[in-house]
Amino acid sequence: MNNHGYISKWKKIQETVLTNLLKGIPTNFVGSKLRTSLYRNIFGKIGNSVYIQHGVEFINTPCIEIGNNVQILRGVNLDASGDKNNKIYLADKVGLNYGVDINALRNTCIYIDESTFIGPYVCIAGPGNIKIGKNCLIAAHTGIFANNHIFSDPTQLIGLQGITREGIVIEDDCWLGSGVKVLDGVTIGKGSVIGAGSVVTKNIPPFSVAVGVPARVIKSRNTQIAESSMLRLT
Repeated sequence: MNNHGYISKWKKIQETVLTNLLKGIPTNFVGSKLRTSLYRNIFGKIGNSVYIQHGVEFINTPCIEIGNNVQILRGVNLDASGDKNNKIYLADKVGLNYGVDINALRNTCIYIDESTFIGPYVCIAGPGNIKIGKNCLIAAHTGIFANNHIFSDPTQLIGLQGITREGIVIEDDCWLGSGVKVLDGVTIGKGSVIGAGSVVTKNIPPFSVAVGVPARVIKSRNTQIAESSMLRLT
């Protein structure tokens, strides 16, 4: 066995022992501090003042990076398994509520930028790259899925026909309501609002309000901003 293989195997043993041992310690000041301190030995990065409740699952921790003042609540799953090129990155002040499931599989990067809040039971999954900007609000039970199954050949099983992966971008200061679904290849422009239960299949321009299945733009927040400015001037 070469040295690289030995190190990788040892890191995997460390991850298995530490995550299984520490995730069951009750959440209190001691539990959170202990988890954060010891996890620094196995994660790609863990910043300062990170709060991790008990019952959080981590897989392939060398590919997970966590910034400062991040909060991760019970039942969260961060899975970067697959290969060394996977990456899950949580920037400063990101919050993951109960049951959030993030999967970066097959050479995938999932990047959540500063001060973004991810609500309960949101699912974010590659294998396409996903970038969520700063100060976003993603409400409960939303799904963000960066891949599509190919199904053009009816004589073959869909699961054997492969996938496409274009990636998803959600720009800064967006609000996605409860139960929104965002499909592969979509960019949601800065400052946009997506109504609860909508399915986003096409790009949404910046500062739009979009609703429906499929989601369509019903008004622009730029108009609201202009009208508000006019009111202040009169």
